[in-house]
Amino acid sequence: MSKRIPALTPIQIDKAQVMANLPERPRDSHKGMFGTVAVIGGASGMVGAPLLAARAALKMGAGCVHVGLVAENALKVDLLQPELMLHSASDALLHSNVDVIAIGCGMGHDMAAQKLLHDALNSDAALVLDADALNILALRPDLRTLLLSRKNMTVLTPHPGEAARLLACEIKEVLADRVAAVQQLAQKFGCSMVLKGADSLCITREGRLFVNQTGNPGMSAAGMGDVLTGMIAAFIAQGMSADDALLLAVHLHGAAGDALAQQKATIGMTATEVTDWARWLLNQWASKS
Repeated sequence: MSKRIPALTPIQIDKAQVMANLPERPRDSHKGMFGTVAVIGGASGMVGAPLLAARAALKMGAGCVHVGLVAENALKVDLLQPELMLHSASDALLHSNVDVIAIGCGMGHDMAAQKLLHDALNSDAALVLDADALNILALRPDLRTLLLSRKNMTVLTPHPGEAARLLACEIKEVLADRVAAVQQLAQKFGCSMVLKGADSLCITREGRLFVNQTGNPGMSAAGMGDVLTGMIAAFIAQGMSADDALLLAVHLHGAAGDALAQQKATIGMTATEVTDWARWLLNQWASKS
């Protein structure tokens, strides 16, 4: 990692804090009031990743959710969630009414994927970058420059391995000083950011540092990061700032995993179950706010 930045003491995220910024829904609501999300990803063999993110976005309250799939001859409908609108990746990116683009889940990093990220960075939509979008950023200095020039909201969601690639260092360096790592990432990319893991660290675009203490080892399973990406995108689509959406999604995501663990479901916990518990908890928290 580069030279050390003076370390901040993280503020603990709490439920009251994150729920205070969730917009209320008026009685005369309609889907157009809650934003449109496009989830881009799903190269061959990885189609499940964007579907998990898209289902999470839908169940966290986004008004409409499109899925842009990279794989050729991909699904035309999600039979488990037919409310989702499935397209080719390029068609989903070109959709005129998209408020938030969540990109990277299972996308791959070939030239076609790199072109998709380039186009997303040039869009006016808010962005949530995960997985292969982060790996491409690590490979392409020109795309990092494009990211820094963006005016609209952007959230990055690296795990320690992706963080190490973005910082051009070893994973052990990131794990040895996670606070320094997330501060350097925020400084380098000028975005809201979560460094995922036990006690995930969230940093705002202005550099305020938070630590999340929900979550448990049962969440060490495939698809959990995809679900978090969809949750963040959904909350931005509903009108929250990138910082507020990030903090709510990270805290709720871990709390849903904790609720599952209390049901003695720690071993074999799935990302799909976390999505459903997150929806239930969100509604419980909202009714008590």
